[in-house]
Amino acid sequence: MFVHGPWLSDGASSYDSGGFKELEEVKRSLATRGLEETRLQWEAHWRGALTDLDILWLKGVARCNSIRIPMGFFALGPVFCTGTDFEGEPSEVYINCWNILKRLIENCYNHGIGVLIDFQTIPGSMDQNSQSDSGIADFCASERSWTIATDCVAFIVQEVTFHAMRGVIGVQISSETDWKTCALRKWYDEVLEITSCVNPPLPIYISDGRNFSEALDYAMMKNRLGATVCRSPIIVDTHKYYTTGSYRHMKPEAIISRVHDALPELSTRQGKVCSQGTAVDAYIGQYSCAMGSQTWGRVSPSERLALTKAFGQKQSKQWQSRTCGSAFVGYKIHRISGDEWDFVQQVSNGAIPPPPWLAFSRAQVLSKIGQAETQRPHVRRTALSQHSALPDTREHQQYALGWNLGFSDALSFFGVLARDIVPGGWNGGEKIGAMELWIRKRMTDVEQLDEKFAEEWENGFRKGVSDFCDFVGISTDDLL
Repeated sequence: MFVHGPWLSDGASSYDSGGFKELEEVKRSLATRGLEETRLQWEAHWRGALTDLDILWLKGVARCNSIRIPMGFFALGPVFCTGTDFEGEPSEVYINCWNILKRLIENCYNHGIGVLIDFQTIPGSMDQNSQSDSGIADFCASERSWTIATDCVAFIVQEVTFHAMRGVIGVQISSETDWKTCALRKWYDEVLEITSCVNPPLPIYISDGRNFSEALDYAMMKNRLGATVCRSPIIVDTHKYYTTGSYRHMKPEAIISRVHDALPELSTRQGKVCSQGTAVDAYIGQYSCAMGSQTWGRVSPSERLALTKAFGQKQSKQWQSRTCGSAFVGYKIHRISGDEWDFVQQVSNGAIPPPPWLAFSRAQVLSKIGQAETQRPHVRRTALSQHSALPDTREHQQYALGWNLGFSDALSFFGVLARDIVPGGWNGGEKIGAMELWIRKRMTDVEQLDEKFAEEWENGFRKGVSDFCDFVGISTDDLL
């Protein structure tokens, strides 16, 4: 959206790491149309990329509560293009781009949709001949390019903070490279020092660098409890596709059955914030309903629609239960043909259903909240009676404190739409997304927490959340 200009609508490939294709098209337009007409054409493209009707569909039909918007360094305008190939007249095309993006974020917020700003194009990160066979960069950008990228992220976070951009749910820092090829850890360290100084509560999403386990461990190191200074909470972004590698030799049914076992790396890293002294959550930054042509060749064409629907539903359920969020590969996407890459089509087919709780009416949400508040003493007594520790012990008291806060937090999240805490007047309930990091935050908030019995408090908190979710009809997979 804010990585490519109007040329993408002509069916060209959108894989454009480093912005080389974008620069080529901008220069071509400048040579034939001049600066003013080119700028107006690019701005019309940005303004029309996500219209009010699109936003209404995303919220009212697809029930999206957040979207991911990618952007390149050049979207920040001439200052951040200095020293890059965009310097000079090409950079002037983007002089209003950032303000257009900010207005879009505000519009999304007013419709109850949060935005993850995905800064994904690092200047000079690769040239047209530098892709590996997997389509990913296999060498590093220059030191100057990394510095510009750091400055860009710092500026974005400052804008989010000092202009009170309420619609921003986080900032993602992406790179086409991996942990081994470049000093990715060093760059992340530098960026996170800055974001932690500017806006410590703002979540920062990092790409997994083609090694999900290593990225999770890095995030856990940064998310440690008891840090002397407040630090940005880190969420790990990973992409899930089933079109290449060994998946090409599998039948659709076999691939679908594999989805349930996706993200096994999280099992040993979640569910025990206190004992591990840290927390981590994951985000699916891209996925689709596509499988390879060899896979589809193993079944009858008449089965494709039903299998695609089952595939999408299986992924939706898995990502809802195992991650703090997910983003389909794209809403308006031009580089790939086929319905399985089309979000609108897959929502219409029922392959990407919204979570059931987002489909509750406002009246249902308010009614469920009222019932939960009325029945809370009974639910609490039942939960505490099942706790192994005796009522007069510190273990039991800490468990009870955790339960109280967990139930209250879950109730507060559930009612944010119906109580108009999030604007827009929309239907639907909500649940705590990044559960592990939320527990980490609440542990630092609670003054009465006895560190000796912190695990009991955490168990009580998770039970309180689970009890509320069960009561109102929200899936509680993996909350405990």
